[in-house]
Amino acid sequence: MRFSVGLGTEADASFPQEIISRKDSISEVYFSWGTFPSGRNDQTRQAGLTPWEAQARQTEVLSLLAKAGIPLNLLFNANCYGSRAQSRSFFSEIGATVDYIGSHFGLRAVTTTSPLIGKFIKQNFPTLDVRASVNMGIGTPHGMAYVAAFFDSFYVQREKNRDFTALHALRRWCDQNGKEMYLLANSGCLNDCSAHTFHDNLVAHEREIAALDNGYQFDGICHSWLREPENHRHFVSHTGFIRPEDVHRFEGLVPAMKLATRVHENPVRILRAYIDKKSFSGNLPTLLEPNHAKSLYPYVLENSKIKATVQDGTLIYEADEALIRLEEVYADESND
Repeated sequence: MRFSVGLGTEADASFPQEIISRKDSISEVYFSWGTFPSGRNDQTRQAGLTPWEAQARQTEVLSLLAKAGIPLNLLFNANCYGSRAQSRSFFSEIGATVDYIGSHFGLRAVTTTSPLIGKFIKQNFPTLDVRASVNMGIGTPHGMAYVAAFFDSFYVQREKNRDFTALHALRRWCDQNGKEMYLLANSGCLNDCSAHTFHDNLVAHEREIAALDNGYQFDGICHSWLREPENHRHFVSHTGFIRPEDVHRFEGLVPAMKLATRVHENPVRILRAYIDKKSFSGNLPTLLEPNHAKSLYPYVLENSKIKATVQDGTLIYEADEALIRLEEVYADESND
């Protein structure tokens, strides 16, 4: 299995070199550009750097990756573009950006949540792979068919990750219609989150929101849900991540998996777990984005104690024995 890896300005400066050292296992690197809203934080707003310095750093890294021959995937995956979403000036800016990045670094794909952006890219940059974002929640052949005119490939809805029956149906549809599909492996988002769309809209408008005197702060339903101790034991069953140990089960279904690393505090850990070791011994939430390790405190979710089986076409994780209080972990270590 190969992996699509996200590039963020907050990552350790060594991260690009870590990517390059594993380039045989890297299908592409995805990233947002400039102040374009995306599905994660504005990559030009980094502590300690001006927006120009952050952009210069990203340009330097993209040049490095391009020289290493690693394909690039540009993100226009915000959930909302406001009043500009259909404007000529907006598409002119997108076209200029795609043209600039393509001519300076090379570009293989564009991932977007907007069917109109998909249409624009297909009409004006026909050699690029236009990919539907995971944030579109496409999880059925019908869902793919509805927007097939706008997209060449699809990220599958997170909630379908462990449903092999659904994945095989999607694979058949893609094969019959000349399309491709991919999975996001390490999402820490809750399945069927009632506030997911609302949260994605907030992220898309974070620049405007940051300039206002706001009455409330919204950190995500997942964080508040996990603050309730009784929900800790449901975390595994209420999420759709795929452990490094189980990636092999998806060979033949998808050519690559996406790893969420753009805003993760330790993206190297994710690469080493999924690419180098193909396993992980430790607190599983530290591999996910969002990372819910703090929310689960004082428990850790020991990945090596999770039992995986396939039952009736579904990948089942049994994690009752994996949720351990920290003092028990330290006790075990002192006895070794």
